[in-house]
Amino acid sequence: MSDHSPLPFAEAPKNCRRCPRLVGLRKSLRKEHDDWWNAPVPAFGDPDAWLAIVGLAPGKEGANRTGRPFTGDASGDLLFATLDKVGLSNGSFQSRIDDGVTLNGTMILNAVKCLPPENKPNGAEINNCRPYMIKALGGLPHLQVILALGKIAHDSVIRMAGAKLADHKFGHGAEHTLPDGRLLIDSYHCSRYNVNTKRLTPEMFEAVFKAAIMQR
Repeated sequence: MSDHSPLPFAEAPKNCRRCPRLVGLRKSLRKEHDDWWNAPVPAFGDPDAWLAIVGLAPGKEGANRTGRPFTGDASGDLLFATLDKVGLSNGSFQSRIDDGVTLNGTMILNAVKCLPPENKPNGAEINNCRPYMIKALGGLPHLQVILALGKIAHDSVIRMAGAKLADHKFGHGAEHTLPDGRLLIDSYHCSRYNVNTKRLTPEMFEAVFKAAIMQR
């Protein structure tokens, strides 16, 4: 298990072997970059969170390198800037694990805990990781809102909740009431591609966080 997780009971072993393809990639990267994290990336944030942000998977030179979600590559720049703007973080994000940033009422985790080739996990890998997401979200006693970054995260949360995908279609800003009463809000992923192509703008991203805050 992770030695720096706020939810240690919900983490995969550092040498998790559930997904052969991801294990193979991890082993090759450990040989090439033995100073990287190169393991399932633990959750990060506030154990008393009312908001959970579910991303896709660690980035190769981001969370897979640093060991903290959305830290070390461009994907975290917009996320942490927005968290700061809406009052959900403390400190100055500097895209490294020792920057001292903390979160207020917020937990960040990924639908898939290990780096997938080309950032594209397959269905079996997503399914293999879902039990860890279930444990993490189930371990947040004050959780009210889940923010899914991208369709893979959205679909995994819907399946976790036992709801039908056909009844809960992904769309930026879409809101879905889950069977347990909690709210799922969708957003395009804050990837460099989405930001650079303007598919996701800072204003659009801030809007989904404001919608989440209104549900408190």
